Amino acid sequence: EGSIIMLHACAHNPTGVDPTQEQWKELSKVVKEKKLLPFFDMAYQGFASGSVDDDAFAVRQFIDDGHMILLSQSYSKNMGLYGERTGAFTVVCKDKDEAARVESQIKIIVRPLYSNPPKHGARIVTEILATPDLRAEWLVDVKTMADRIITMRTRLQDGLAKEGSSHNWQHITDQIGMFCFTGMTPAQVEKITKEFSVYLTKDGRISVAGISSKNVDYLAHAMHAVTK
Repeated sequence: EGSIIMLHACAHNPTGVDPTQEQWKELSKVVKEKKLLPFFDMAYQGFASGSVDDDAFAVRQFIDDGHMILLSQSYSKNMGLYGERTGAFTVVCKDKDEAARVESQIKIIVRPLYSNPPKHGARIVTEILATPDLRAEWLVDVKTMADRIITMRTRLQDGLAKEGSSHNWQHITDQIGMFCFTGMTPAQVEKITKEFSVYLTKDGRISVAGISSKNVDYLAHAMHAVTK
């Protein structure tokens, strides 16, 4: 009791496996029963389902259930602001007094870290979210990116089938978000890197965002060659 539990709000990294909405509701109950403090990491909002609202379900559900959550958000991915290191940290408090005390402690923490961070990224995000036309355009861009990732998952799975693979690759399309655990062993990863110049982590995780219409068939061929 009293411990912090870290949860990925959507597009879980590295597994690509997200709880269903019903499972999130059950998790909320368990977290409350155990008197845990939920800390949500939301770095891929919009990149899981293509909807920033659907991807925020877990966070909103926990708040509706009365949790005092911590939330860290990054706009590096969904707004393409890697170089700006732009994000937000939110703490839900029970009242103004608690909020004031929490804010004081946060300022003590951030002061020696960066004191006064650059405003460029924050101003870009503010401009986009506060301007209806820009926000609408951004939401379309986010969905386009999410749909492209989903399409690449399907193309990879279909490509493996066309190669004649006898393995079940259903997990490629069952998973969600930017990353995928392929199921390849360290030995297979070493082989695909050495023989096909395909680079990935030793646990078999690949970045689906790095797959394109130009390389997906080559990747499927290489994966089949080292796993057959």
